[in-house]
Amino acid sequence: MSSELDFPYHFADQGRTATTSRSDHIRDLIEQVLFTMQGERVMRPDFGAGLLALVFEPNSVTLAATTQMLAQAALHQHPAHLIAVTSTEVINDDAVLRVDIRYVVLADRTSHVASFAVPGGAA
Repeated sequence: MSSELDFPYHFADQGRTATTSRSDHIRDLIEQVLFTMQGERVMRPDFGAGLLALVFEPNSVTLAATTQMLAQAALHQHPAHLIAVTSTEVINDDAVLRVDIRYVVLADRTSHVASFAVPGGAA
């Protein structure tokens, strides 16, 4: 079993850098892509979907559609060497947008689902 750096970066109980499994690491990478603002990463100005910028937008069907497009575009660009995204679904639920990503890990062809909550404004 290989181990990868855990996100967010922290130390384990032994005082060493914390590690995680490959599947958790890939989920962490998806989370980083979704919530990183474009221009936030040094030397990677196009990295990220910037979903946190939508926090103060009124929650609506239009916001859900925009979120879905941003997420799909970023995930097809950045972690494409590790995963194949099969679907991106955004559910408008009161003051929260839920983003469900279905993907296949290319290395072992296993299917996974990752869900993330994007807090938003009231409808």
